Amino acid sequence: MADFSLMWPSDCPREYKELSDESCNDLSLELFCSRLSKKEYDRNIIFTMLRQMPSSARVVKYRVDVFDDILRHPALRQNITELLEQLEFLKSLHKHARDKESSSIWQIINRLNELDSYIDCVTGIKTTLENSEIHSEGLKNLLELVRSIHADSGFPALKEDIKRVVNDTSKIKSITLGVNLNRSLSPVEVGVVSINNKPYTRVGVLSNFYEFTASKDGLHDGTDTDSMKFHAPNAGNGLLSISKQAASKNAAVLTGLAKVYVSGDGESNPLMNNLNEIITDMLKPVVRKLNDVLAKYVDVSGYSLISLIPELTFYLRWAELIEKLTAAGVPMCKPEILSESRREFYAEGLYNLKLGLKKADGEPLDIVLNTVDFRAERRIYIMTGPNRGGKTTFTQAVGLIFLMAQQGLYVPAKRCMLSPADCIYTHFPADENRTVDLGRLGEESKRMSEIFSEATDRSLLLFNESLATTNFEEGLYIAKDVVKALHYLGARTIFNTHMHDLAMHLDELNQSEPTDSAVASLITGIDNGQRSYKVSLAPPCGQSYARDIAKKYGVTYGQIKATIDERKTH
Repeated sequence: MADFSLMWPSDCPREYKELSDESCNDLSLELFCSRLSKKEYDRNIIFTMLRQMPSSARVVKYRVDVFDDILRHPALRQNITELLEQLEFLKSLHKHARDKESSSIWQIINRLNELDSYIDCVTGIKTTLENSEIHSEGLKNLLELVRSIHADSGFPALKEDIKRVVNDTSKIKSITLGVNLNRSLSPVEVGVVSINNKPYTRVGVLSNFYEFTASKDGLHDGTDTDSMKFHAPNAGNGLLSISKQAASKNAAVLTGLAKVYVSGDGESNPLMNNLNEIITDMLKPVVRKLNDVLAKYVDVSGYSLISLIPELTFYLRWAELIEKLTAAGVPMCKPEILSESRREFYAEGLYNLKLGLKKADGEPLDIVLNTVDFRAERRIYIMTGPNRGGKTTFTQAVGLIFLMAQQGLYVPAKRCMLSPADCIYTHFPADENRTVDLGRLGEESKRMSEIFSEATDRSLLLFNESLATTNFEEGLYIAKDVVKALHYLGARTIFNTHMHDLAMHLDELNQSEPTDSAVASLITGIDNGQRSYKVSLAPPCGQSYARDIAKKYGVTYGQIKATIDERKTH
């Protein structure tokens, strides 16, 4: 059970590649994490897990099926959410149990609470899964494990032992202290008179003291009990020892010494500062009894369920968000996972998740859905189009759909088939603060070199307006070599650019090297001078975009000339 995971099948190694900081930033991971939870703990968990990309189709399909079960069953999610609270409590007890400053009695009480909570968690998970129509390998394996634990760990007997022991210790409700005073009414000696099975109900210390001294009977003559014998303070160790005789009828049956520290400087409270030590010493027999009971169950928990907290948190937060998106009318689908070796990807009705979030927030958006298809004859795309025509939005959308699918999540599309990528590499415009030493062109070239040193033919590469910060001739010169290298590598790629010349002569490029991957041209569309954000497989339009935009805003030569002529006539 200690190695059980809802993200990693037991027969697969836990192998993944971690996205770079640049890729996390380019894909806006922090933005999505902030939308998934307001808790910093949750956000940190989700961010860490998102950037760790598994590439095994077996692992990805395992995750997809688990998430599908969780998303399809709202009642299951609700029960798991409640169980998470118990697991968090179990985690806090485990942490407290390792606190070496805690007294023995407190450690035992926490251990009792821990075991009781553990039993409830195992029973709750078992009941929840048995009452849900689950299909995933992960949740079925979890059900078998909790059934085994429930059957083999003696839970009924453990429950009875915990109930009995807690019932015994719960009889201790209060402690009666005796305080000797000097002539200035300052405490000089303190002793434990009795340990009682009933709590005191009067808490007004000053009023009680006044009632005693002002009553018609005056001060008590002597003491109510002589069960404690006081001794003078030991000057050597600052401790006052109290030897205890037989307990009164309403006291717990306890033996041992109670030690109370008496402060001579008046700065500390001799009762509260050392109450923990007093109770610990006095309850040693109870501690031994509890330890004897718990020794039978020392291996029951192992804290194995705690390891599921991050995974369940990840799945639950995403399920809540995806349910909100579908309620807003944007499509989300379960991805079909293909073999890694096929290096394919098909998405119909794809859109950028950021747009989906805006619509879910109530913005009146008409989201344009697109289709993209990576296969041998078009595995590398050169994407061109007008400024603000949707190239960056589309490029990021492709990266997000890979990222989400490989974490097992539903993806922003109507339909999706995907061969997992071994990693996502992005090359978006560099932060100006990072280009001080190398300059923009130097920084972009350095990052490209780093990508090619790591990427394989199973990677996903996303270039967004790369080399646009230098002059056109220099940028085009480097870009042509980069596209040749992409063709040779054969990784699924989107290279979106303002350099239409890159996509003008793809036939020559595709025939230059004998590879199993071809380069194709994608364009973002314009209808009657309006940006449609529709992506299509077609040759670059070059200056036609500029003509459409110029015509829309009345800045063609003919339109400007007509305007000038009209003004001359007035």
